[in-house]
Amino acid sequence: MKDLKEDKRFANTLARGLSVLRAFGPNDDGLGNLEISERTGLPRSTVSRLTFTLCALGYLTHGRHHEKYRLGPAALALGNIAGASFGFVETATPLLQRLADETMTLLGVAIQDDGKMLIVKTWRPKNSTTTWLNVGYRMPMLTSSSGAAFLGALSRAELSRLTAGMGADERSAYEKARGSYQSALLTDGYAFVQGEQRYNQSINAIAAPYRPSEFGEPVVIFSGARDQDLGDERIRGEHGPALASALQELLHITGRRFPIMADE
Repeated sequence: MKDLKEDKRFANTLARGLSVLRAFGPNDDGLGNLEISERTGLPRSTVSRLTFTLCALGYLTHGRHHEKYRLGPAALALGNIAGASFGFVETATPLLQRLADETMTLLGVAIQDDGKMLIVKTWRPKNSTTTWLNVGYRMPMLTSSSGAAFLGALSRAELSRLTAGMGADERSAYEKARGSYQSALLTDGYAFVQGEQRYNQSINAIAAPYRPSEFGEPVVIFSGARDQDLGDERIRGEHGPALASALQELLHITGRRFPIMADE
């Protein structure tokens, strides 16, 4: 992002406005200007101008004087339009719903958004009351299985774009992770962040990348459940191969190739 901000083509005001929209999470009951300022790192005066403009355009709503902001109808419409453009999701739904039911795990699609993995679609096992993770939830890149699968599928050029503006130590960590997880994807067909490396110790998950024709970078199909229900042994012996098999079936149906990019 640092390199982009120095590019004359980069519209800083637009980027700040979008960062305000990104500040909202699926479990938020509205946000005030102070909370948005804390989440985005923008000055409160700047946030105040941006929230006023976004309200005027319908991307945020705001009730009485002391009420908090919420995403508005224009944001909902834009999200629905974007969701409809994910053509592969409709094709994948029977496969992934079946896998969710057979394994009693949450299946989902996550995309890279502002350096984190954002859940955009989920399939829950039938007759399950467990909530697990919701659409809109963000996961860290280096310590989630979704981030691992995404990094493992990147070419060196794609990784370079992702890490532009990072410090040398952070870039090195990403390069090391990419190499490790790419090897796992080529060997097993899925990526798996284990043990204390996981950002959330109560949830165990695996993930595999997929490159839809609509996107310029991979998305990730993940499967997860509570740690007591999805242990490492079950992942290696049963669950991992099942996810890899479902991905191969999806690749066959859609005519796409295995999503790991060769280095230029």
